Amino acid sequence: MPRRRALRSSWTRQIEEARNHSNMPTFNNSVSIIVPTRNEAENVASLVSQIVSRPVALQEILFVDDSTDATRDMIRSLAANYPVRLIEQDRARPGLAAAVMSGAEAATGTFLLIMDADLSHPPQRINDLLAPLLTNTADMVIGSRYIPGGSTPGWPFWRRMLSRAGSALAYPLTGVHDSMSNFFAIARSRLLDLAPPANGSRTAFEAMVRAGPTLRVLEIPIVFRDRARGRSKMSLGIVFRCFSRWLVAVFRHVCGRVIA
Repeated sequence: MPRRRALRSSWTRQIEEARNHSNMPTFNNSVSIIVPTRNEAENVASLVSQIVSRPVALQEILFVDDSTDATRDMIRSLAANYPVRLIEQDRARPGLAAAVMSGAEAATGTFLLIMDADLSHPPQRINDLLAPLLTNTADMVIGSRYIPGGSTPGWPFWRRMLSRAGSALAYPLTGVHDSMSNFFAIARSRLLDLAPPANGSRTAFEAMVRAGPTLRVLEIPIVFRDRARGRSKMSLGIVFRCFSRWLVAVFRHVCGRVIA
């Protein structure tokens, strides 16, 4: 109980900070921000605070949640004052890609922006991801760690090498340097038309492979920082399992093209 009270007190202060920034100028096109969450009670209020301070025509923040902690209580409380919606992830559709597609199906905004809840994806880059869509100079914009200006400070060598290797393997299929990124923006109608599989590896990657050269993809550099609060879900074993699944997904598409 003392930890829960301390957490809620910190979260309440962050809500008050968000409230002070809620009357910002906006774009003309509505945006739904989709945030898959699992046990992010210490981060969701700070994330909302930073999102609503952006000059974005925010339609809603959709949290697609699969938590066992107080995350859902936090989200419900935020929904009383902000355009926040909670979607409880269907246990029959587990995984990150399924969470993204569940959010896309439920969203009401013209554009979608997908990001993590732990603030590794910098909210201050939200406008930069959306701007090319609003000016119709790109169909998908990806926050990239692996173009000039992008970085992953603090990552151990093994994690950096596995991530770069995975992205390099996918490059011939996508022409994108960071196909593994889960920080991206796209028109809702386009994503639903492409219908990347909910049991796939990464939604952006699957969408790019399905669309081929008809999808104009732009990468912008981001600095991807590890979480400051909450327990990391990354370990050497988890990274290797994710990398193995990624290899299967990449080679499945490579083999499909060779056979075709």
